[in-house]
Amino acid sequence: QVQLVESGGGLVQAGGSLRLSCAASEIIFSTNAMGWYRQAPGKQRELVASITSGGNTNYADSVKGRFTISRDNAKNMVYLQMNSLKPEDTAVYYCNGILIVAGTVKVPLKSWGQGTQVTVSS
Repeated sequence: QVQLVESGGGLVQAGGSLRLSCAASEIIFSTNAMGWYRQAPGKQRELVASITSGGNTNYADSVKGRFTISRDNAKNMVYLQMNSLKPEDTAVYYCNGILIVAGTVKVPLKSWGQGTQVTVSS
């Protein structure tokens, strides 16, 4: 069964922190990598952080130094620790499995979860 369940979002003031969690089914968790994406109103969905099965991480420039992605392979869980949040971080956050094509291209799987809303007030 293909399943992604995100949780942990909420309303927080600028400068605050949130920790997002994602429970993934085995078939998704076994892909090349797992990632956190976000989609703000009127904008395209963007990849903000990814972590390979071996633990290598990568971050969008906009979140480097503030967000930390991690995974628990025993529990099929992925986490996103978000610190020093800014109003521009406001979005629906999604996790998904990632296929790495040609060594560098990161392609998300087709199915998405419901996401979790993060709202940062100024």
